Amino acid sequence: MATRRSHPPSWRRPEGRSGNQPVPDGLPRDDPQGLAPWLDRHLDHLAVRNYSPLTIKGRRRALTAFLQWGQERDLMRPQEVTRPILESYQRALYRHRKQNGQPLGFNTQRGYMVSLKEFFRWLCRQDVLLHNPASELEMPRNEHRLPKGALNESEIETILAGPDISGPIGLRDRALLEVLYSTGIRRMELIRLEIGHLNLERGVLMVRQGKGKKDRVVPVGTRALSWLHKYLTDARQEILIDPSVQALFVSGYGDGPMSAGYLTRLVTDYIRRAGVTKGGCHVFRHSCATLMLENGADIRFIQQILGHAHLTSTQIYTEVSIAQLQRVHAMTHPAEKPAAVVPLPMPAAFNHPHAPRQTA
Repeated sequence: MATRRSHPPSWRRPEGRSGNQPVPDGLPRDDPQGLAPWLDRHLDHLAVRNYSPLTIKGRRRALTAFLQWGQERDLMRPQEVTRPILESYQRALYRHRKQNGQPLGFNTQRGYMVSLKEFFRWLCRQDVLLHNPASELEMPRNEHRLPKGALNESEIETILAGPDISGPIGLRDRALLEVLYSTGIRRMELIRLEIGHLNLERGVLMVRQGKGKKDRVVPVGTRALSWLHKYLTDARQEILIDPSVQALFVSGYGDGPMSAGYLTRLVTDYIRRAGVTKGGCHVFRHSCATLMLENGADIRFIQQILGHAHLTSTQIYTEVSIAQLQRVHAMTHPAEKPAAVVPLPMPAAFNHPHAPRQTA
């Protein structure tokens, strides 16, 4: 039996390899009825059914981790996998620790196990298995997490003022930050924007093939449109080297769109320079939704702007937006009535020259 490793290699990214490069999985494919060839066929099946490349990439990562774990235990064919084996793998996911010492999140664990259930259900449909060993697996409970790091207006404005707009790169950066904040689009949606997707006269962006391979039209605010016009007029042609490039926001090399990793580092750097210690590209999406909700936007319109398939995905922002709850609390809680508010002496700890002073 092969020597067992404590960490399946597909659970961590190899040193010096970017996220866009394929990672060799080291799985044997000499047996056409082995798990690895069936994995390849399953991924081809997903591609034929028009699953998005990101979904297929995630399925490959999750299933490869299981196959490598099984290879260390001489599990080479689908017929050798039983429910107790899958439950043992589920416990291995729970015990696994990443390079930073942190466990896998329960939502991540659930995603890995859901991929396994789909894989073995598909194998049954292909008559490879007579019984699905994953059919009765109990999934980890979903974690209810609020979006991280929604910023206030002051923090956002400080970040937006970060780029040096005296040069073309700074103008590009200011325009893309304004677009992220104004539209709430995702990082990959911004990278895929092309010149033809922007209509300055109508003030809209056409987001092509967003999450779930869905198109949508997103409004762009007046200020963001002004910066986009300035970028297109004064900066893009100076950066651009290849005139055939259609990307709206081109890389510093001028030969194509920015990579996802570069955009993340760029935005994160502006956030850190503004003295904000939380968030990356997605923080603009969270802030856009939260601040619009606090200013009275209907949640159904926010759902359409963000491109959520289900309203429940958008409703989580009602839990982040505390301003409306504070107003309702102040107006309706009995202890907040004027007659119930009794002035209390300030503790000695507050007797500091820079502490807020008590008013009569």
